[in-house]
Amino acid sequence: MTLTIGAFLFLFILYFLGQGTETSASTSNSNQAPIRKPSSSKAKLIGDRPPVRRFNLNNVTITADPIENQEAVLILTPMARFYQEYWDNLMKLDYPHKLISLGFILPKNKEGNAATAALQAQVTKTQTGSLKDRFRSVVIERQDFDPPIISQDESERHKMANQKARRASMSRARNSLLFTTLGVDTSWVLWLDADIVETPSSLIQDLASHNKPLIVPNCYQRYIDPETGKPAERPYDFNSWQDSPTAQEIASKMDPNDIILEGYREMATYRSLMAYMADQEDEKHLEVPLDGVGGTALLVKADVHRDGAMFPPFSFYHLIETEGFAKMARRLGWAATGLPNYKVRIHAKISHALRGALLLTQPCL
Repeated sequence: MTLTIGAFLFLFILYFLGQGTETSASTSNSNQAPIRKPSSSKAKLIGDRPPVRRFNLNNVTITADPIENQEAVLILTPMARFYQEYWDNLMKLDYPHKLISLGFILPKNKEGNAATAALQAQVTKTQTGSLKDRFRSVVIERQDFDPPIISQDESERHKMANQKARRASMSRARNSLLFTTLGVDTSWVLWLDADIVETPSSLIQDLASHNKPLIVPNCYQRYIDPETGKPAERPYDFNSWQDSPTAQEIASKMDPNDIILEGYREMATYRSLMAYMADQEDEKHLEVPLDGVGGTALLVKADVHRDGAMFPPFSFYHLIETEGFAKMARRLGWAATGLPNYKVRIHAKISHALRGALLLTQPCL
């Protein structure tokens, strides 16, 4: 009996070792690990994914001819209110929609809820409609922080006392949106405010054709002149400027946490404002160097953001948000450019009585 049991165990061991050798040989001839994959479909999908994804950013082109080179564009919009005219204008952009990704961030409040619902309705309509109109991707985010308690009424929003808290909140929203949506193959980032309702359909390729790290057009507003009853227009965005000795002297006497605000009688900087440089409609592509930029319509090479340039929600050389961004980009070696005769336009219903008593007598080029 003992010999029989011993012989059986010996044969079993030989059989087991033979199976193990066969399995090892089979494993060595394939690139699979010698561990069987779980049979569930979910585990199988995870196991099939490559463990490492490699991207060569040197293959991402950023050129003056983005359509020819099929360059991906990311349009980012912080949104508090939804304007149908904004979406209609977005749809009219003739840059191939298959190369455009959209990103939105909205506050978690009553107005933000209403804007989100309206935005989602338009996104659903577009992304299920004609293929040529569909965008490459759309991301809608909600802020994970409470906005400052400031009324959305224009006169309140633009009071000088509210600007630091308001623009710090805007910076946080812009940064959150940027850091969660910038793709590895993104070539250009277009910052477009939610109240921009009129741009040339060729906006993206027009701005990109200058091949500048940061480039901004001039933001205007159409209105009815109360004196003549006729349509007219006026400059709106005063954050695109060339610095002045007066502003630098003001900054030198400030507390490190204080910021310079443009366009207020109480803080006359005497900077040269691009808002007042428009004078030659037939020279849309005339360039001027800038030290500060607005964010109503701002095209940025993605490499500028990848280098670390963001929107400071704090005093950065006494500047904040988009103006601070231009300063940070400059410190990283990227210069800003403005197009004073290339116009985009803001919603006509937005009040022009912004920033308290607007200083309209500053010198300009």
